[in-house]
Amino acid sequence: MERRSFLKSTLAGVGMTAGGGIGAMAASNAADPGSVPPEPYSNDARNPDGTNVALDPAQLLRVTDPGERRGDMLYRTLGRTGEKVSLIGLGGAHLSRKPLTEQAAIKLVHAALDRGINFLDNSWDYGHGDSERFMGAALAQGGYRNKAFLMTKIDGRTKEAANEQLNESLTRLKTDHIDLLQFHEILRYDDPDRIFTEGGALEAIVAARDAGKVRYIGFTGHKDPRVHLYMLDVARQHGFQFDTAQMPINLMDAHYRSFSHVAAPAVLKENMGLLAMKTMGDGVFLKSGAPITPIECLHYAMNLPVSVVITGIDKPEILDQAFEATRSFKPMGPEQVAALVAKTRHFGAEGKYEFFKTSSLFDTTAKHPDWLGGESELVLKLGPAAGG
Repeated sequence: MERRSFLKSTLAGVGMTAGGGIGAMAASNAADPGSVPPEPYSNDARNPDGTNVALDPAQLLRVTDPGERRGDMLYRTLGRTGEKVSLIGLGGAHLSRKPLTEQAAIKLVHAALDRGINFLDNSWDYGHGDSERFMGAALAQGGYRNKAFLMTKIDGRTKEAANEQLNESLTRLKTDHIDLLQFHEILRYDDPDRIFTEGGALEAIVAARDAGKVRYIGFTGHKDPRVHLYMLDVARQHGFQFDTAQMPINLMDAHYRSFSHVAAPAVLKENMGLLAMKTMGDGVFLKSGAPITPIECLHYAMNLPVSVVITGIDKPEILDQAFEATRSFKPMGPEQVAALVAKTRHFGAEGKYEFFKTSSLFDTTAKHPDWLGGESELVLKLGPAAGG
């Protein structure tokens, strides 16, 4: 069995040299907290999407070490946490989608854990709570909770809403602690402000961490990488460091509002665990006409220095596909990455098929603003009356 730390595995790409590493990047950022490049905020954008980073695929960060291989699964280190996590994460949203039943979902979770996937993704709002309930039923059986690194998310932006949602998640998941709790759908620039304000959600989750209910804290978002940068800036201003950040990492993203180009390097500079999602756009990319395969989609994400690639798994065949992706993955050089990205250039240039960026289809908190919680006391005290 090969044992190696992904944090010390070599990277290549923009701002890096072969033999550098995530740890080296984080160290330079710690010495200069303002060292995250400010260019993406600039009004002098070079790209039609409003960003001004180079979208050259040869400049994407990439691994030269695939990770620690155990059988058909690869394992990497989750940022500064030191936790070893499977390169494939089981996406929780699909567990409650019909025609999947609770019993079928339980079997899928058990099969994934038995075969070596240990990272489980979920959210308080998936399937009206059924995704957490089904996963909790699976984890409560046969010691499976001990095999899992369990992540879930909450939508609450206030201390009260965050506490309520976290406690509901703990009950549904039948556990006394969440390994990684993430603030869900950081889509708007006011989301970081609300979370970090007095009486905001961060107070609740830090208290939960101190009480042993939560081990690590992160955030997710799918709309614009510049909002991720702002979340990091607000955290830095408050003296807080996130452990993880989750974002779209996919072949379409490489061309438009690119999290791979804009947000991923900033996250890695802070030695955070980088979590990839939407690798196939919930299946949309495979219907777009782009000449890409599911394995190519997964390999693109794995080639970046991500800790986990979260993918929806709703049947045994898709579970097999995920293991085939890790079994066959070998780090790609800049020419291979460029050739792969070129396959989607025509399809991805305007974000047309990235519905999570250019439509409201995936913006569940916009459809349910009550999930976020109320306004702060300051807003209620000094703001105009509703409708005023």
